[in-house]
Amino acid sequence: MDLAAEVAHRLLQINAIKLSPQKPFTWASGMQSPIYCDNRTALSFPEVRRFIIKGFAQASAIFQPFNVVAGVATAGIPHGALLAEELGLPFVYVRSKAKSHGRQNQIEGVLPEGARVLVIEDLISTGGSALKAVEALREANADVVGVMAIFSYGFDKARTAFEAAGTSFATLSTYDALLKAAAEAEYIAPEEMDTLEAWRKSPETWGK
Repeated sequence: MDLAAEVAHRLLQINAIKLSPQKPFTWASGMQSPIYCDNRTALSFPEVRRFIIKGFAQASAIFQPFNVVAGVATAGIPHGALLAEELGLPFVYVRSKAKSHGRQNQIEGVLPEGARVLVIEDLISTGGSALKAVEALREANADVVGVMAIFSYGFDKARTAFEAAGTSFATLSTYDALLKAAAEAEYIAPEEMDTLEAWRKSPETWGK
């Protein structure tokens, strides 16, 4: 079993990913979705947590060389910190915006001069939060080598946004791998597959 399939299977096993085509979830944006992904759940399962970090360490080779790992606040922080520990590298994290008090930092930690930074996010939907972090790091004169996440919904909007920002990204697992794993585990019925595919193609209008 390849990495994408194994990650998908493990996330399903610990209920980090929930599929409910018949009773859709409502995201914070108001968008209806037949899927809900909360990769923070993996932090509570040591074996799965370790597998994910090992996966990041292995897959991050495509972005070498880099000498700093940055987590995207908040969900990317623990995974980024664990990866930095695994690789023996410095770690920083990036807020969505600068604090309004104290030192008013947006980047927390020590960012070395001329740092080559790998950004870690928990999942990529539209790519907005990760690309905000990339922008902040570049404004701090860091060289961002790429973005990695555990999972991506595979939206065209995200691919377009990353291309426009001139930023490469990779994920440990994908929506396609998830659907295959869910079908193999009989987690979803065959007739629900069309619904899940239709949502991915047009998430903004699905269900309306």
